[in-house]
Amino acid sequence: MTIRMMGQASAAMKALQHKLDTIGHNLANSNTHGYKARKVEFQSLLKQNINNLSDPNNARGRITPNGIRVGTGAKVGTTNSNLALGAMQVTGRNLDTMLLHENHFYQIRVQQDGVDEIRYTRNGAFYVTPLGNGQVELVTSDGYPVYGVNGPIRFNDHFDAIRINERGEVIVTYGTTDVVAGRLAIVEIVRPRLLEAVGDNAFRLPDLAALGYNLDEIVRMAPGDVPLVKNQALETSNVSIQEEMTDMIITQRAYQLNARAITTADQMQGLINQLR
Repeated sequence: MTIRMMGQASAAMKALQHKLDTIGHNLANSNTHGYKARKVEFQSLLKQNINNLSDPNNARGRITPNGIRVGTGAKVGTTNSNLALGAMQVTGRNLDTMLLHENHFYQIRVQQDGVDEIRYTRNGAFYVTPLGNGQVELVTSDGYPVYGVNGPIRFNDHFDAIRINERGEVIVTYGTTDVVAGRLAIVEIVRPRLLEAVGDNAFRLPDLAALGYNLDEIVRMAPGDVPLVKNQALETSNVSIQEEMTDMIITQRAYQLNARAITTADQMQGLINQLR
């Protein structure tokens, strides 16, 4: 019994530690624009069914199944992202944009092991970086190129002004002439639970073919004739400091309880070993 108790408690502590790490990650990113809070869900491990009924007649009228079910602990089931909209923060900066709809994302290009990979983000703080050929390119704050509907958004430097309108069009001004350099490739993720967080405030999709999906079933281009973004504003994180602190206290107490269970089981085992 003491060995089983220690195994159950240690399994629970491992899962609770993962939740504490996730809470810490949420708190650390509470001021990160476009960050989506993550929530850990637990599930039970296998249960052992012990048949303790020598005579089934003694269980007449019993509603629950016969026997005793003994759990073996808990584990992390899923870690989901809360994709609810964050609050709006007005910045007054022309290259800052906030997505107006849930499940909408910007597409960015990230090189992974020498291979270009499309990732998705809701952080609309954009910049321009020189390419060395008289042109500049629209990038994220981490330097990743931002995709437009026709590929990377590039245009001649020496411009006088630049802004992004509500449809996601990047409008560059040269003197008295406005030029549409491209339109942000904003997409809707139909099944957002498939998104995997990969760091740098970005997401990616898993191997859809292995899951039986086509890319067109999961990713749809957002319509370009309706307002998609708010210019000169950014979306704040949707992390609730109060909720995270409450969860942290509850999780810490559960962790301490399981640690105490291991200590108690160890003491009981020691007493048993001392019996003559």
